Amino acid sequence: MTTPEPPRAGGAPAIAGIGTDLLRVDRIARALDRHGERFAQKILGPDELRKFRERRARDAGRGVRFLATRFAAKEAFSKAVGLGMRLPMTWTRMQTLNAPGGRPVVVLAEPLKSWYEARFGAAHVSVSDECDMVAAYVVVETKS
Repeated sequence: MTTPEPPRAGGAPAIAGIGTDLLRVDRIARALDRHGERFAQKILGPDELRKFRERRARDAGRGVRFLATRFAAKEAFSKAVGLGMRLPMTWTRMQTLNAPGGRPVVVLAEPLKSWYEARFGAAHVSVSDECDMVAAYVVVETKS
């Protein structure tokens, strides 16, 4: 028997989807070694790619961890919205950028942006990295 959800007060948003991804950094490092920057170009949106290049130029390990966190965030987002990696979801159409205070934010490109906005409200993303592992967690709200 399932318990019914309590009514939402005033049409407040609720959770529409949750996605998470845990990834070993060495998996991304191997792909980057094998395919070079072409791999990063396939995964990252334009703003993420610029940040990746800046971080990698300062510290190669930091660049790889950045790429790994963004890869994990895209996987988590695709799970939260229920698409997986199929259209209109593609690697480069979802970016995880940082607000001025440093908080990570989801930025979508067309046609994923229109598809998402017709179905969901706000998207929240969190990424974390340690020496050999990264994690990402995404929560999407219902449309209010």
